[in-house]
Amino acid sequence: MDSVDDVMSIAEMVEERRHLTAVAYRMLGSRAGAGNVVDEVYRRWYGLSARERARIAQPLSWLVTSTDHICLARLAAGPSNPPDAPAPGRPDAHSAVSAQPEPEPEPEWEWNSERGWPGDRARHSLRARRARPTAAREHDAVSGALRDACVAQTPEALVALLAPDVSVSFDGGGKVRTRVRSVHGSRQVARSLLTLLAPRPRTTLNTGSVNGRTGLVAHYDREVAAVLTLDVAAPYVVQVWVTLNPDKLRSWT
Repeated sequence: MDSVDDVMSIAEMVEERRHLTAVAYRMLGSRAGAGNVVDEVYRRWYGLSARERARIAQPLSWLVTSTDHICLARLAAGPSNPPDAPAPGRPDAHSAVSAQPEPEPEPEWEWNSERGWPGDRARHSLRARRARPTAAREHDAVSGALRDACVAQTPEALVALLAPDVSVSFDGGGKVRTRVRSVHGSRQVARSLLTLLAPRPRTTLNTGSVNGRTGLVAHYDREVAAVLTLDVAAPYVVQVWVTLNPDKLRSWT
């Protein structure tokens, strides 16, 4: 996934993993085994090159087929995990951490439209702001405004809160289908965030304490599905880190 347009919403991301886990659970009868299979499926997905992934027209079909093949291979090899007692509801995907490839550097993006800052002056001013710690009250205000813009899905309001050279990085831990590379530039980052945090049934977005500062916490079905850490040089957000790794989010839920 190398295009900004490839970013999935949180609802799509969570439901995709749940679907794969349900497929594996029906075949294996083990929640732990199903979680391990789904982890292996995503490892194989990220083991493909970016070009190979781009050629897959229906990623979900590819993932489901891979899930079937891995489950059949494990069943043929004999039981390694005893079946769980029948239990209603969603299977619980327990798994080991798998690192994503490191983001590749991309060209610095510079916004020079009439509504933006002139390039040299913008960089100088932002460097000066980054050198000074942002007061908690200012950080809270910017974080709250960012949340409101995402909930309202207002691109221009969101762009106005982002530094021209802002970037966003995604940590899925190799356990959900998300971007590998970072996204740079206020308009590109805004589009990524609006897509990721798109309002969907059972999805909520609120501010919350993240690493001692106000960030954003997204819930899906009352479970934490994403945590956004914000680096603020008031009045702008200069860096966003999005945690999507289910293992890292389990303690939040």
